Order: sequence, then structure tokens, then C-alpha cells
Amino acid sequence: MRIVLDAMGSDSHPEPELTASVEAARLWGDPILLTGPEEVLKPRLEAMAIGEDQVKVFHAPEVLEMTDKPARAARGKAKSSMAVGMDLLKSGEADAFITAGNTGGAMANALFRVGRIKGIKRPALTATVSIHDGLVVILDIGANADCKPEYLIQFALLGSLYAQNIYHQPSPKVGLLSNGEEAGKGNQLIKETYPLMETLNINFIGNVEPKELFTGGVDVVVTDGFSGNILIKSSEAVSRFLIHSISKEIKSGALTSLGGLLAKPAFKSVAEMLDPSEYGAAPLLGIDGLVFIGHGRSDAKALISAIKVARQAVAGDLLNSMRNMVKTYMA
Repeated sequence: MRIVLDAMGSDSHPEPELTASVEAARLWGDPILLTGPEEVLKPRLEAMAIGEDQVKVFHAPEVLEMTDKPARAARGKAKSSMAVGMDLLKSGEADAFITAGNTGGAMANALFRVGRIKGIKRPALTATVSIHDGLVVILDIGANADCKPEYLIQFALLGSLYAQNIYHQPSPKVGLLSNGEEAGKGNQLIKETYPLMETLNINFIGNVEPKELFTGGVDVVVTDGFSGNILIKSSEAVSRFLIHSISKEIKSGALTSLGGLLAKPAFKSVAEMLDPSEYGAAPLLGIDGLVFIGHGRSDAKALISAIKVARQAVAGDLLNSMRNMVKTYMA
């Protein structure tokens, strides 16, 4: 598989990307394509005793910074590490592209350089959340702040397909995020979308509140990018707060410290479940190519996880499945 990784994406670039590319090449046996300035990357790879048969560098002298305006940078920085990687994907020289760079820039480059699957109105940024007995797919989490019912319909189709393809859920339960479970609850967007969702050939279970996300009552949560982004960021913040608070209380006395020592394996298991680096990157579903966007704080572990998910998408022929789904839906 030909996975291309933006070497200049993360906040700490290029060290996490270099480490991840080397480890991934050794782990799976396929070369990783790395985009970025040759003068920066090649000396580091040589010092790591890595040949081009394992990690191949594609020269990209420009870097898309977090402060860059997405649309302007997508057009003005044609030789950025992100743009070069997207071009490799578009030309068929790569099977999937991963970046931990500017999310807006990745979205703009994907639209400008790769394009949408014919029939898709808006691509959706998609997150995977781990719960006690499984996984939940959430989309959109930030690509589209303002949505129309037809966008949410396509998000539902894409999310259901992704859950089937990547997580092998035969009939994922799809819910529409709202402030109440009843069909009449929600804002105007939710009220207009609900009856349209009922016409789809998916396992639509109706409106869901955020609590269903964490209790296993739903496999795919559909929402607009504004609400989805707040949901994800709030969940991450609460998770960090709870872990920090429990850790602080455990260390507050000898008795609690002893109890904490005994419960350490359980705490470690929960921490791993809540760790976003376990899933690495969020796919931008609806783009006519496999594009994955990681967090700027991504370390090597997160990027290796992203490469793993990208490989699963390639192996499962996710792109052609999305194309065929849209053809069926548009027919």
C-alpha cells in the first residue's frame, strides 16, 4: 500500500512524522511516502539508517502553517507538503493521504486538489469514539458549521458505510443528534432531516441524545459540524478532567494511594480507551480520495494509528464503496 504522510503537519514536525514513517514501514513492510523539504528530511532519515525502499521523500519546499488562511494557502502554496501529498493522491501515485496539519487547510486542499465524489454535496470530518463495549462514529465534527438536511442525509449514508467497512458492524445503528429522543424534538434542521432519514436504507433509530453515545445505544451519530465539534471537544475535556481529578484524589493519602495501586490496571485500561491517539486521524468522507486529518498534537503513536486506519480503508476498498453508494443513492 502507498500511504503518503505530510511530514510538516504536526505541531512538533517533522520528528513525530519521521518516527512514525520508519516504524510503519518496518511494521507493515510497505514504503511510506513522506512529503516535505528534502534538505530537512533526508539527513534525518540517513541518520536513522533508512533507505528509500522504506521511506521515500517527495520534495515539498513550502509549509502550510496553522495561521495560514485555508483557501488562500491551498491556491497560493502549491508546493506545500500538504499540496504535494494531495497531488500524489489525485494522480494515483498514493492510495491514502494523512496530515496532522491545519484542518481548514487540509479541507481546502482536498476540495481544490482532489475534489468531491460526484454527487456528494459536502465532505464530512469523521471521528471515532471508544466506549465501554465498542466504538461510535460521529460526523460531521467540524468541516461544515452550517448544514442543510440533504447534507446530513449524506453524512448518515457515509457514516453507516464507514462503520461497516472499517469496524465491521453489519448493521450499524444510526442516530440523529438532538436535545430529545422524540421525533418532534430539535431545531429546524433536525425536524426537517428526521423524516428524510426514515426513507434511507440504513438502520436509522431516530433522535439520540449525547448520553446514547456513551452507553452503547448508537453506532453512528449524525450532526452538523458546529454541534459535532462542540460535542467532541467537550467530551475530550471532560475525559481529561476526570482522569486528572481521580489521579489527584488517589495521591492525596496513603490509603487511597494503596487502593490506586491495586486499581492501576483498570485505570490504565480506561486511559487507553479515552486516548485519541489510539485512532490517530479522522477521515474526510466524501472526498474522491482517502484523506485523513490528525490533531496538531499528534505524536508518533497517533500517526502510526492513523496509518493503520488508512491501510484498513485501502484494504476494505472504502473509496469505491463510497462511490457506489452515492451512485445508488443518486439513482
